[in-house]
Amino acid sequence: MKNKRWLLPEGIDELLPPVSERLEEVRRELLDCFRGWGYQLTIPPFVEYLDSLRVGAGRALDEQTLKLVDQVSGRLLGVRSDMTPQVARIDAHQLRLEGPARLCYLGTVLRARQNAFGSSRSPMQFGAELYGHAGIESDIEIVSLAIETLRLAGLEEFSLDLSHVGVFTGLSDDLGLDHELCHALFEAIQRKAIPTLRELLDELPIGAARKAMLLRLPELNGERAFADAELALADAPEPVHQAIDYLARMARAIGERYPELPLHVDLAELRGYDYHTGIVFAAFVPDRGEEVARGGRYDAIGAAFGRSRAATGFSADLKTLLDISGRLYAGEDESRVILAPWREDARLRARVAALRAAGEVVLWDLPGTELDQHRETHRLVETGDGWEVQ
Repeated sequence: MKNKRWLLPEGIDELLPPVSERLEEVRRELLDCFRGWGYQLTIPPFVEYLDSLRVGAGRALDEQTLKLVDQVSGRLLGVRSDMTPQVARIDAHQLRLEGPARLCYLGTVLRARQNAFGSSRSPMQFGAELYGHAGIESDIEIVSLAIETLRLAGLEEFSLDLSHVGVFTGLSDDLGLDHELCHALFEAIQRKAIPTLRELLDELPIGAARKAMLLRLPELNGERAFADAELALADAPEPVHQAIDYLARMARAIGERYPELPLHVDLAELRGYDYHTGIVFAAFVPDRGEEVARGGRYDAIGAAFGRSRAATGFSADLKTLLDISGRLYAGEDESRVILAPWREDARLRARVAALRAAGEVVLWDLPGTELDQHRETHRLVETGDGWEVQ
């Protein structure tokens, strides 16, 4: 049997030069962008006690979390598969600020399984969270920042889906349904599976008007979403109308700021129903089924850490964005590489140090070797005036 120790686990990838260097360049650009918006970088640990990572995450994220036993404490640990709960813990327990807190993060997470065929189980997740403000202004800020970072990563064509989980929760709470039944209705509405939804509703002892509103929910999308909702949900409880009004204001604000961005409203889009409490949004690129960024409001998450705070944020995978945009594989590196001869010469060493300090790439020409990692474009040559780049 051949030695295959070089093989990586399925779904685990690595980036080699020069691709890794390009990713690092964009990483720095993103952090500079976050800093310009006032978001401070936080670096959560790679593993935590499992109970902390499960907070507010919902069933799907719990299934994606790899578990292991801590040899020191004997307690169950989890390897982070999403950094959002960790940042919420930092805001609620570590920082404990009274006013708004703007935090960002960027690092590798680990998933128990692939989300789609060929996808990475070790994404480089980045995102931003805004705590301590419950108004629409903070939601607008987060969506705007998400759009700016997608463009910074190189995405030229993408669309944004907007929704509000309060439309569904307002209808389901009014019916007094238990969690399991709500989740079954959510799954059917999310998949727009009308026959399944009708079967579930036929088994419930509720009036025809309430059933009709839930049946119409998967159809309330597109340009006529708000106009159709005004008629179809006219008799809905007040929280439903408040959610629709909030969503309409949100759509207008984003449309005014980014008039060229395709914006799609779907009242049945319920991503993160177990997790989010208000606005939800996702970015899509043409010919790709899964979202490339997602976010929304999740006000309840901090309560488990002893301090409930209003919260809104978004996240994305940097490697996926750069792969789609083509920035990872955008031609050869055109920066110059200077080859310096190996010689015991103080003036030469000083010249090399000065060039590197100025941002130049300088390689020592090691005796007895061939240069294959870089292709030198210039050489340091000794002249009457010292060492010059030629």
